[in-house]
Amino acid sequence: MMRSPRSLNGSAAGSCFPFLLFLLVFVVSFPFFSDHRCLARTDSHHRRPPAGRHGPPRPVSPPPPTPPPATSTTTFCVLQYGAVGDGNTDDTKAKQAFVDAWSAACGVRSSTVVVPAGYRFVVGPVTFTGGSCQPNAVFQVDGTIVANTDSSAWSSGNAQQWLEFKSFNGLTIQGSGTVDGQGSHWWSGGAPATMTDVDADHVGTNNRPTAVRVYQSTNVAVTGITIQNSARFHLTIDTCRAVDVRGVAVRSPGDSPNTDGIHLAATVGVAIHNSTVACGDDCVSIQDGCSGVVVRGVACGPGHGISIGGLGKGGATATVSDVDVRDVSLTGTSSGVRIKTWQGGSGSVRGVRFAGVRVSAVRTPIVIDQYYCDDHATTCENRTAAVAVSGVSYSGVTGTYTRQPVYLACSDAAPCEGVRLQDIQLAPVKDGAGGRMYGPFCWKAYGGEVSPVVPPVDCLMAGPP
Repeated sequence: MMRSPRSLNGSAAGSCFPFLLFLLVFVVSFPFFSDHRCLARTDSHHRRPPAGRHGPPRPVSPPPPTPPPATSTTTFCVLQYGAVGDGNTDDTKAKQAFVDAWSAACGVRSSTVVVPAGYRFVVGPVTFTGGSCQPNAVFQVDGTIVANTDSSAWSSGNAQQWLEFKSFNGLTIQGSGTVDGQGSHWWSGGAPATMTDVDADHVGTNNRPTAVRVYQSTNVAVTGITIQNSARFHLTIDTCRAVDVRGVAVRSPGDSPNTDGIHLAATVGVAIHNSTVACGDDCVSIQDGCSGVVVRGVACGPGHGISIGGLGKGGATATVSDVDVRDVSLTGTSSGVRIKTWQGGSGSVRGVRFAGVRVSAVRTPIVIDQYYCDDHATTCENRTAAVAVSGVSYSGVTGTYTRQPVYLACSDAAPCEGVRLQDIQLAPVKDGAGGRMYGPFCWKAYGGEVSPVVPPVDCLMAGPP
């Protein structure tokens, strides 16, 4: 059923059509009220809805908006540009409406493109570019955006990204709405039914799009939205600076392949706060080129935990530094907090702090694995070189595990240095957890303990290598 355009409640995300004529005259007389409507507004005119209609008016092509003064914010609603929003997969106008609304807003400083509440838009892959836009654009998602699964929608453009935001100086993606990638359409194309212990990079990854990608941008905020059932990664922050992710929810089944929750690559200065992530892979994935990363108040599960890496695949050089993960909880995940590197790589992981980590029925809560291998198509060969791991501390890691509390498998050629364990209290789950339990494991791991550490990690060697 179409939502009536008459139900305005005063928020920018409520409806995209004006009040009755006398109220419209009132708004024109007092323009500060119009800033709170979902309107494609200019400083010079407003449109009157067609008489006798009870649904959204037929889309028309609005004239280019006149930029308001720099202190004003202008709202551009996708319904005003031809989107229908009835959830119909034949809504071929939705993608163009998103593009047109963005184009109109692009020339206006601090403009807002609104995806209104109560509507469901089926959209193919879209790239929003900010290189020629005024700063501080806002993408307000209060309705639902659904990925178009029709193959014709993906026949052109970048099939590896669905909603991409590229080259912005000041970008906010916010709202109470949902971005639904309809990932089951892609997961069924050859992915194994259950993937619990390994990543799935080998399962048709290049044929599955990331739901939301922010690329080559600065001063970015992502707040409040829900991203669910992505075909691949849910939210990717790639080659960015100064990023704040807050109050975001990620929701996908635990057996969905290679569906990282929040994936960071080549990004400097990023904070992830108070978010919940349920997915089929790493809840937070921190990759090469990342530094100054803060993760606070994240709840993870199901998934593979909070991970740095895998780094150094194919002999690549990778660096990650200054990572602070604190006050997080992990439930039913395959790992807790993990560093994973491939043999044969080079570079370093240093300055990593894990504190206040609460685990519940996690397979292995503390992991450093410099022999990481997820490629089941070929055998991973032994290599001498390794990405060096140093200056890693764990404090206040508490809870239960289902297989092994600590696993520190470091390289012969590049042993782990400066591994510090403090206030570790881990216990096996009780009563029929199933499977064999193991004690702590170490190989070429050097550092120290500060009591209490339960169970004791006696295999951790003191001092430098």
